[in-house]
Amino acid sequence: MCSLRRGTRLVVVLLCGAALLAGRPTAADGEPGGGTGADSGLSERVARLYEDAAAATQRYETGRRAAQAKQAEVRRLEELLGRERRETAVLREDLGRIARAQYRDGGGLPVVAQMLLAAGPERLMRGQHLFSQANLAVDNALEKSRRAETRLAADEARAVAVWQEIERRRVELAGLKQDLEDRLEQARWVLQGQADASVAAGACRGAVRLDQPPARVGPWVTPVETYTLSAGFGSGGDRWANRHTGQDFAVPIGTPVRAVGAGRVVRVACGGAFGIQVVIRHADGYCTQYAHLAAVTVDQGDRVTAGQWIGQSGTSGNSTGPHLHFEARVTPELGSSVDPVPWLAERGVPVA
Repeated sequence: MCSLRRGTRLVVVLLCGAALLAGRPTAADGEPGGGTGADSGLSERVARLYEDAAAATQRYETGRRAAQAKQAEVRRLEELLGRERRETAVLREDLGRIARAQYRDGGGLPVVAQMLLAAGPERLMRGQHLFSQANLAVDNALEKSRRAETRLAADEARAVAVWQEIERRRVELAGLKQDLEDRLEQARWVLQGQADASVAAGACRGAVRLDQPPARVGPWVTPVETYTLSAGFGSGGDRWANRHTGQDFAVPIGTPVRAVGAGRVVRVACGGAFGIQVVIRHADGYCTQYAHLAAVTVDQGDRVTAGQWIGQSGTSGNSTGPHLHFEARVTPELGSSVDPVPWLAERGVPVA
């Protein structure tokens, strides 16, 4: 602020000039404009790999659910096979019983021998009738047994084929997912290496413009979509001078970081304990900080909307591992933070 209580006009002019210079982003605070082509390409590659990994995960889950359905089909087939095996065993026992009965009753004697041994025509006719019935029963039993054996063999082959398809698809999906994760992990650390170089030099590389996700419903969102909470507001630790001033969201390097609400970017900075950071002032006067980034996708002065990607998470600055350090502040400056979890909850965004 230019003050008229500073004395001479020359002093006033000098102070005003200094204030104007301080208000402009410096090399350490991030120059407006895009990053280099290599930087942009790498950030885009990481973002694209995240999308591919998400799509692969979705396919993996779809395949897993399909496999579960196939497993249910296999279990049904196994139950059917169990019944068919029991029926086949009963049929075989019936054939054995018929064969033993024929042997005891002379069912295997030639017709001429039966005629010679018969006590009379009526006895002979009755014997022939019983013989025909026995043969018919044997033929029916044999045919039924053959059908059961054929059906059993077909169902066993079908069950094996289903299991083989489940295993083939599982291996294929797991391989695809692992390949994407390996490529993503490699790209993450290259991106983090660039961030570390920027922090060491104290100069941000500039915004990397990425394709934005679909518009979000609602005026407020969480700073990252999926996460695990780690260090909370006010917690102690030997890495902080007093108490922890924000909420940490444990996420992998390169995770898209979102503006929690609409506002204007008032700071993009590199270096110091927070590494690469972005600070946004919102319409209600509060500010939010996003720190330890690996890359930024906005410049100082940019207007942002709720859910817009403003950077990619990392582990720059005073950080023990990949995470997003998020603060809600009364002013843009360090030391004015409030607990961000209830702050977000008041805006309809529960954090758990």
